[in-house]
Amino acid sequence: MLRPWKLEITLEPQSSKALYLQIADAIVAAIQSGRLKAGDPLPGSRPLSQLLSVNRNTIVEALNVLHYEGWLRSEERKGTFIADISMKEKPTTIPRAPHSTPAEDRKETIPYLIFDDGNPDSKIAPSAELARAYRQIFTRQGKWQMLRYGNAQGDPEFRSALTQMLNHQRGMHLKEEMLCVTRGSQMAIYLAAQCMFKKGDCVVVEDPGYSPAWHTLAHVGVTLIPIPVDEKGLQVDKLATLLKNGTKIKAVYTTPHRQYPTTVPLSLQRRLALVKLSNSYSFTIIEDDYDNEFHYGYRPIMPLASDSNLRNYIYIGTLSKVVAPALRTGYLATNDTALMSKIIALRKLIDVQSDSIMEQAILQLMKDGTLKRHIKKATSHYKEKRDYTVRLLETYLRDKITYQVPEGGLAFWIVPKKQIDWTRLSRQLIDKGVKIAGMKQYGSDGVTYGFRLGFAALTNDELEEGLKKLASVL
Repeated sequence: MLRPWKLEITLEPQSSKALYLQIADAIVAAIQSGRLKAGDPLPGSRPLSQLLSVNRNTIVEALNVLHYEGWLRSEERKGTFIADISMKEKPTTIPRAPHSTPAEDRKETIPYLIFDDGNPDSKIAPSAELARAYRQIFTRQGKWQMLRYGNAQGDPEFRSALTQMLNHQRGMHLKEEMLCVTRGSQMAIYLAAQCMFKKGDCVVVEDPGYSPAWHTLAHVGVTLIPIPVDEKGLQVDKLATLLKNGTKIKAVYTTPHRQYPTTVPLSLQRRLALVKLSNSYSFTIIEDDYDNEFHYGYRPIMPLASDSNLRNYIYIGTLSKVVAPALRTGYLATNDTALMSKIIALRKLIDVQSDSIMEQAILQLMKDGTLKRHIKKATSHYKEKRDYTVRLLETYLRDKITYQVPEGGLAFWIVPKKQIDWTRLSRQLIDKGVKIAGMKQYGSDGVTYGFRLGFAALTNDELEEGLKKLASVL
């Protein structure tokens, strides 16, 4: 018997968005608007495919996406239902991470095999295509105009392309003037901190979290309030308790897509709760989406800033992991026009303009499809390397560590099963020619340990050699 269906979905076969994603997004929109409510049943995949006149496999893919993102729940022998996204979760804890400096900020010597904390493989960067784009720029008519001073906010055409990409691929609602180009995401964090905060302001950060952002915020004189992370991300219920007890929060700095360093995504329930808290208590969500592009599942989870209900946000991203770390191209977006004016003014004081020639070169790669093809190729490359790393971890370290297979990104979060003398372990590894970025004791609750293990920048042989040596000293 066909269950009652409260939703009509209009599909656009000519759209660049796949049909299964159109269906998934339509159901999400219906849930957010209240047309579909918690506990409402969905028709089975077969009758639903008949209703929408699409292949059943398309429906299955759409439902898989919604299950993965937390919008649906299944009950054995009963069917599929809209999930209760307001239900409370029992918080659990996981070990905390080292508050370490990124690998690119450290000078390492060449003889060592280095496990970084998630750098891309620069060997597969589209360097030839980038060089060709540079040559094309300097053979254009009127090329001398590009050698003049440019726009402190970033090349308008490049910002327009970035805005279109973010709106189309990440569900955002940006206009060109809401975005500022920066030299990497770290500059974006600095600009936001300097323009938004004053000494004594309280900012919530994830614990464990991204220490360079902590240092940047602390430089302004803000009070950092760490809130623990578990296997479902930031424990938003603890933030709610803090707010209800009267603590004035100016902002929350978070990495919800793949939490740094643990790689876990913020659950749907907590994402919605965080947005609601932000609106209720008027604090800004600073969302650092540092590695959105490389995802190995159905699709990346949409940013918090894509939620049309969110009133106060700063969204930070980078192209440095996509093209190459040496190309410092990041961006900051916000719906606060007054804040954006301050950011542009400070950006101009620090650096009169952005790298307009670099922006034009990357724009060329975006226009001719090179960047899109590279991301697709790189994602496949990194997925294979991730899977290979899983096999090595199971072979050499299965009884020594715990970990979760990341759904995206370029690093694993590794937790040894036994307490470790990190100084001794680090020295033993160095004697064997291996370094792990940021390996040290950490955590405010005593002796807890863990580290990020980047896999993308190493060859398969290097990965095996490094993990063998790690296993031999753990």
